[in-house]
Amino acid sequence: MSAHAAPNAVVVGGSGFLGRHICAALAAEGARVLPVARRPAPGVPSARIDLVGEKPAVLAGVLVDHGATVLVNAAGAVWDYDERALEQSNVVLVRRLRDAVAEVPHRVRVVQLGSVFEYAMPLAGRHLTEDAPPVPSTAYGRSKLKGSEIVLEATRAGLLDGVVLRATSCAGPGLPGSSLLGRVTAQLRDAARRGEPAVIRLAPLTAERDFVDCRDLAAAVAAAATAPVVGRTVNIGSGTAVSVRRLVDLLVSVSGVPATVVEEGTDTGRSAGVDWLAVHPGLAGRLLGWRPRHSLTSTVRAMWSAAITHADEGPD
Repeated sequence: MSAHAAPNAVVVGGSGFLGRHICAALAAEGARVLPVARRPAPGVPSARIDLVGEKPAVLAGVLVDHGATVLVNAAGAVWDYDERALEQSNVVLVRRLRDAVAEVPHRVRVVQLGSVFEYAMPLAGRHLTEDAPPVPSTAYGRSKLKGSEIVLEATRAGLLDGVVLRATSCAGPGLPGSSLLGRVTAQLRDAARRGEPAVIRLAPLTAERDFVDCRDLAAAVAAAATAPVVGRTVNIGSGTAVSVRRLVDLLVSVSGVPATVVEEGTDTGRSAGVDWLAVHPGLAGRLLGWRPRHSLTSTVRAMWSAAITHADEGPD
């Protein structure tokens, strides 16, 4: 972002897991950042808006008052949501954002956080590029694709300057406990607090996934805030598929907590049935000047450090 003037940025979902990292990355680049959320984080200057329930004019007023040149959509439903909730959070909310931005008298860059699950899943060993067919196989992927299409169609109509970042699986400090790695981290933390070995029961860990550190994803968003990428979709990932079992074992090793991992049942998550998944991040390098900087080990260490810090603060 250093080659451009630092933007005034509004981050929708700014109090959430990714939103907090995105706010920090933008602020580190000199941006004036305003988080927007239904439940803002305590002690952080922000705007409290229910974007699905409120009229778009409410957000439009916030954008005008802030002098926003960039709107980042880091909100949305991911894990353990039914189809109605996915539609509300990943589609209806994006329509509200589009309509709000359309009311602002100046053009606004909109960075939409999309997902690789908007694509048809690749054959093993074949990296996803931006040319892959957008044929999602899950309700989550279908809802995310609708949201991305809303932003891209509004860009073609001249209502906003949109870019979609289709991210792979994300990991890092503060990862929610509703995710697989977040759940493992929480169980290890609780076992450490009790001074007991952990028994971690998970669905079979046979898949290989491309994981991107949340701080690297946030850096990609900060780059997309000003880069010449209007009307484009850009894949964000490490470019390497890693065994999920290897990542769980690494987390156990870093924690130092004696643990037994039991694989049982069947996988019913958003990526169930996807055995191998990785993206080709070349376009992100060319258009955004971006590449991932955190290794898996540094990501896992940061996750565990954040978990222990939270444990030291006591129960919520």
